[in-house]
Amino acid sequence: MAKQTQHHGRAWYVIHTYSGYEDNVARNMKQRIDSMDMQDHIFDVLVPKEKKIKIKAGKRVTIEERIYPGYVLVDMIVTDASWYVVRNTPNVTGFIGLGTTPTPIDPKEIETLKKRMGVDEPKYKMDVHAGDTVKIVDGPFKNFEGKIEGTDEAKGKVKVLVSIFGRDTPVELDFLQVRKS
Repeated sequence: MAKQTQHHGRAWYVIHTYSGYEDNVARNMKQRIDSMDMQDHIFDVLVPKEKKIKIKAGKRVTIEERIYPGYVLVDMIVTDASWYVVRNTPNVTGFIGLGTTPTPIDPKEIETLKKRMGVDEPKYKMDVHAGDTVKIVDGPFKNFEGKIEGTDEAKGKVKVLVSIFGRDTPVELDFLQVRKS
């Protein structure tokens, strides 16, 4: 009789990978699930990512960023056979658990994570208000200081009074282009 790995039924587990190989591990694991007929034991492989807004070359771009670099989530029933498939996927370095027992993740955490991943338009909370002194960190006025005259949270824009040749000049910027001084 084969030794049984501790059984928790179907649950999500955290797999540790080499950083940067998360997508590669997820792709390989999905291929191994198919080729080794493990669909009834390994149900889903997930690389948690979220959308973030960055400024590149003065333009707002949305990028996808890994929430937990070096980790992949697997929805599975742990048996010796299913665990063998996961553990022996290239670039998997181990799993999160105590000793040799993988520890399942609380389903509430998975729900929270899926909600975070499901956000199509990233929301940014403006941390600047009218009257605040800010430093401009991007664009043609980079390194200038100014005072916030107004904010448009819906558009993510701020109006900054910048002293140009001794005169306060209102400049509209993306709020990601300024930092509180």
